[in-house]
Amino acid sequence: MVQNDMLLEIKALKTFFFLDEGVVRAVDGAEFDLRRGETLAVVGESGCGKSVTAQSILRIVPPPGRIVEGELLYHRYAGANGASSAAEVIDLASLDPRGREIRTIRGNEIAMVFQEPMISLSPVHTIGNQIIESIRLHQGASRAEAREGAADILARVGMPKPSQALDSYPFELSGGMRQRAMIAMALACHPSLLIADEPTTALDVTTQSQILDLMRSLQADMGMAIMYITHDLGVVAEMADQAVVMYLGKVVERADVRTLFARPEHPYTRALLRSIPRITEPRREWLEAIQGMVPDPYNLPPGCPFHPRCAHAVAACREGEPPWIEVEADHWARCILHAG
Repeated sequence: MVQNDMLLEIKALKTFFFLDEGVVRAVDGAEFDLRRGETLAVVGESGCGKSVTAQSILRIVPPPGRIVEGELLYHRYAGANGASSAAEVIDLASLDPRGREIRTIRGNEIAMVFQEPMISLSPVHTIGNQIIESIRLHQGASRAEAREGAADILARVGMPKPSQALDSYPFELSGGMRQRAMIAMALACHPSLLIADEPTTALDVTTQSQILDLMRSLQADMGMAIMYITHDLGVVAEMADQAVVMYLGKVVERADVRTLFARPEHPYTRALLRSIPRITEPRREWLEAIQGMVPDPYNLPPGCPFHPRCAHAVAACREGEPPWIEVEADHWARCILHAG
């Protein structure tokens, strides 16, 4: 990594949805950062704010949602792969979601691979046309140059017969090939940051492994950072350098992956890890489930949002926001149990 290697800083981000039933605080004060070339996993159950955080970064939060507070500081570097010092710091949260500046970043410097490619890819345009459009929009290439670049990136993601695949429609490809096409489209402009939102959930185990290997290989070749959104802790262990655990829109723990698995400090993180099956456990042992359900987003509990499901909750957990405490070097947890 270079000396000035900070890529993205998320500070006190709040993204709310204003509905007739009430306000959903989808992201409620999230804070973490990401460095160049690093893989950061964002972990949590469904409804904990992982995907909305990613949408906030790209400024594609669907209405009636919007960012109401916080900063998204993107460090745009001068020089290839961040080889020189940062030229400017851009607060993505302050940009017009439909403005020219965010459109020069979205899909170009920061790209995203979505969970379900059949929903994300246009069914009436060929794979080639969709990749070519991105290259021409952001790099100003001619159509012939863009087509050559599209074939090259399809070859790099392991697409069989890439020149022929350019003229294929999404419905003509298998699930794994569609996901490769999505990754190719995201990487066509050589982004500094790739956001991968559950990119292997809909795939079988073999194809999932191939896609993860592909992403690691491309990251090594291109030097990009990856923000990997997942609920699969096995993927976290395999892919990530750093991990952030989210619950009800809040970051409840942050550490490097080895530390998180060896010494989880938040009760929610411990519960997630205990729910993973292990080959060393007795064959007829039941998996340990997290008690209860994620609370109603319109009626959140007071104090620590996890306390109704926490086996270690005390009276103080219901009375106020738990503190954000550094329990050891570069290992943070939001829990009153560590308040001394």
